[in-house]
Amino acid sequence: MISTNDLTDAELRALVERGAEFSNGSVRSGEQLTGLVAGIHFLKTSTRTRTSFSAAALRLGAKIISFGPDDLQTNTGETLEDTAEVLSRMLDLLVVRSAGDPADLRAFAAQPRMAVVNAMTADEHPTQAIADLTTILCRFGRIEDLRICYVGEGNNTAAALALTLSRFKGVHLELRTPPGYGLDPATLKRAAANAAASGASVVELHSMDSRPQGFDVIYTTRWQTTGTSKPDPDWRRIFAPFQVTTALWDSSPDAVFLHDLPAHRGEDVTAEVLDGPHSLAFDQAENKMYAAMAVLEWCAGRR
Repeated sequence: MISTNDLTDAELRALVERGAEFSNGSVRSGEQLTGLVAGIHFLKTSTRTRTSFSAAALRLGAKIISFGPDDLQTNTGETLEDTAEVLSRMLDLLVVRSAGDPADLRAFAAQPRMAVVNAMTADEHPTQAIADLTTILCRFGRIEDLRICYVGEGNNTAAALALTLSRFKGVHLELRTPPGYGLDPATLKRAAANAAASGASVVELHSMDSRPQGFDVIYTTRWQTTGTSKPDPDWRRIFAPFQVTTALWDSSPDAVFLHDLPAHRGEDVTAEVLDGPHSLAFDQAENKMYAAMAVLEWCAGRR
């Protein structure tokens, strides 16, 4: 699972529904992955994603082997293809966070034995989106016809949201991104094509001058995306109007708040929002484990 673009609509929906089943306890973890070995290979820092996949594999009965950024011979010049060929003879699943080029993960996935999961690349964070949709489904009982406002950088989390929410009928996704920090044009074009096929809508604006109206979900991420830096030294001034505050709830009083974490209180979001009654951010973090269970089970062919 390298990109949500690789999933059919039915596969995407099944993964989200399975994540919700794990989350609400209607199906229990146990022996779904018994006898399998999963590699957890993270080249960048992670709290939630690394823990969620490790815990998910263990709860489903698999064994895990963890690799840090300096542990494999790729650092000494071995090719990704040779590394993947060797690992595939010892592992059944490999979860990789690179924050880099998704082509590297496709090189890992080129062998026929071992399933590979994208735990974040520079362009997309697909399993985060599955956790996000799992959280939305658990809260509302549906994804169709909801209105979601994303505020912040058009980063890999925003890309994954756009590529997945655009496939559900009646969804309206509004992205409020700072000027110069919007969604990649190719991703926005793909999301628009998804929306045209499904009956959803995706809009990107680069201003907070008009207040978002009547949304079910307000979502933000931290301003400094993992594994990236901003060349503009004045970027904080550009981002300042995009801070999520309680004022956004004046026009969307029933909206829930989502954040993929980590959050920087007083920067991307105020403490009143993150710790307030509308926030599902920590339920969302827990749902990363349940979404990881769904992804590992599906990739292993054990569903």
